[in-house]
Amino acid sequence: MSDLAIQYVGGPTAVIEMGGVRLVTDPTFDAPGDYPMGDRKLVKSAGPGLGAEEVGAADLVLLSHDQHPDNLDRAGRDYLDRVPVVLSTAAAHSRLGDRVTVLPNWETYRSGQLSITGVPALHGPDGCEPVVGEVTGFVLHGDGLPTVYVSGDNASLGHVRSIADRFGPVDVAVLFAGGARTPLLDAYLTLSSADAAEAAAILGARHVVPLHFEHWAHFSQGPDTLVEAFGGAGLTERLHLLKPAGRFTL
Repeated sequence: MSDLAIQYVGGPTAVIEMGGVRLVTDPTFDAPGDYPMGDRKLVKSAGPGLGAEEVGAADLVLLSHDQHPDNLDRAGRDYLDRVPVVLSTAAAHSRLGDRVTVLPNWETYRSGQLSITGVPALHGPDGCEPVVGEVTGFVLHGDGLPTVYVSGDNASLGHVRSIADRFGPVDVAVLFAGGARTPLLDAYLTLSSADAAEAAAILGARHVVPLHFEHWAHFSQGPDTLVEAFGGAGLTERLHLLKPAGRFTL
């Protein structure tokens, strides 16, 4: 099995290196503060562990969605201009133009020996798309490579089961796991800690690296609840809670 390295930047942002390819998830590099969304705002409580210049060049960006500033902020949008390929949704392409390559569900983009397959994601409960918009997840895989699931802002365990049916067991699950809640919907918009532990079990994940579980006020859960949930599920040894700029290697 080839080496895999994941460096946590902060929020939903990480650098993933595998198969000779360097990828960045949902780039967010802005400072703490208020980020307006129409007549609402999202509040960021901490900046990234690494700035865009420290992260440096990447071959690909995996962008779960572009419509929320906690997944793509101002500095993140600037960063997209420096990356040759940005994989995301059709909705992101309609807003950001040709710098986005659309990766539909179950279709695959190849970069060298690495394959990247788009997989379903749902940013809340069933029927939420008209309110929250389109999102996507990704599975990274290839001959001789580990299998890595990147959830994006997915709250659906049903979608996790469909991904496990095609790709499970996975070596690493990168789960966006802050249990996000806003006044828009009375429901989790991303995985809760308990659902993240259940997702890990469904996927048969050997390792779990959470992202998007801190640094924003609309997260209802965080590191302590992740530790509790994975412990209660008997999955403590699979959980890798990174500090900003920390690394996980396989």
